[in-house]
Amino acid sequence: MAVAEKRWGKVLALGSAAIAASLMVTACSSSKSSGGGSGGGSTGGRGPITYVQGADTTGVIPLIAAGWNKDHPNEKVTVKQQSAIADDQHQDLVQNFQAKSSTYDVVSVDVIWTAEFAAKGWLQPLTGSLKLDTSNLLQAPVKAATYAGTLYAGPSSSDGGMLYYRKDLVKNPPAQFTWDDIKKVCAQNLAKHCYVGQFAKYEGEVCNVAEWINAAGGAFLKDDGKTPNIDTPEAKTGMQALVDMFKAGYIPKENLGWQESQSLADFQAGNAVFLRNWPYAVSQLAKPPSKVIGKVSLAPLPGPQGTGASTLGGHNIAISAYSKHKATGLDFIKYIESDATQRVQIEKASLAPIIDSLYTDPTLVKNFPYLPVLLKSIQTAVPRPVTPFYPAVSEAIQVNTYAALQGTKDVSSALSDLQKALQVATGS
Repeated sequence: MAVAEKRWGKVLALGSAAIAASLMVTACSSSKSSGGGSGGGSTGGRGPITYVQGADTTGVIPLIAAGWNKDHPNEKVTVKQQSAIADDQHQDLVQNFQAKSSTYDVVSVDVIWTAEFAAKGWLQPLTGSLKLDTSNLLQAPVKAATYAGTLYAGPSSSDGGMLYYRKDLVKNPPAQFTWDDIKKVCAQNLAKHCYVGQFAKYEGEVCNVAEWINAAGGAFLKDDGKTPNIDTPEAKTGMQALVDMFKAGYIPKENLGWQESQSLADFQAGNAVFLRNWPYAVSQLAKPPSKVIGKVSLAPLPGPQGTGASTLGGHNIAISAYSKHKATGLDFIKYIESDATQRVQIEKASLAPIIDSLYTDPTLVKNFPYLPVLLKSIQTAVPRPVTPFYPAVSEAIQVNTYAALQGTKDVSSALSDLQKALQVATGS
């Protein structure tokens, strides 16, 4: 089992203590129109560009921009940092796109925004002279950058949920935890709480619930991004398994009000055996005031038979349909995706690489021992529904699955109601 053991406490030795809040997933927006995006001049346009992303809490983007500008004195990049709040970032991009402004050339978009922006024709398709080679990249992030069979963005960083567990309490961990393995440990009452995650009614709950449903072979929508597909035996199996965890008390009822920070704090205080969270939690658990320093190991999320299905996080980088310097924009995407830049991102900001081979690079694994576990999590990750109607879809999922977790609806009723709500949300 690839688990960070002896060197786990040294994680982030090369990077800043702040793991970008941008690694966490958040909700975004909706609607529909024809895809495309060629309104800002020829695809061969070259010149200075403006790159837009959320607030950089790690200090890595100035380093990346300086490297680009040194090598491209006639095509320099100006970085605009937005708010640290995802909804504000989204709104800023929407306003710029709606104005058909050429001010923003290259933009960072959450994986759940890509389909919306592509469907509205705001992103330049990466086809023809702007084709991007993705053969050396992790395929899950590439899939999340694709809409209706066309690549509209290049992955810039990835992310995936992982299982943190107390190795001092779980003495003989299996090669891969299953749901039954988790339940057997929980039945031993080894700590105040057994399993904690993010189950408040917000976007994080969508990620957590999706992992149980997807692990059982269920899905919210079909691959067309429009047809609801949640009222199925597979989805019911996954949802029921999660609800049963609450009914048995293995997931505490108060977890229904917890997001990332509260669940992390509970595990950090030594109250829980298992924690589902993103990679950013690694550094927080390895330094004071954590009470579990040196007592934590990592594993891929569990499923019914073995490895589960993490929810894919991360960000993509895209060219605005209205940019006048699209050829330069493509080169900038390639620069962000290069081996050298991806190394800088993980070493200075702990951003999960999008290049497959970096997860087994001896130097990186030595300094970031959780990389093999994260790789398996991303390789088995499933994107949230790739749909231009994502905000309405997310709201429908939250309302109905949360009712099942609370026990105000049984699983069959909750998923039946969710099927109907998704039909309304997608106009299907």
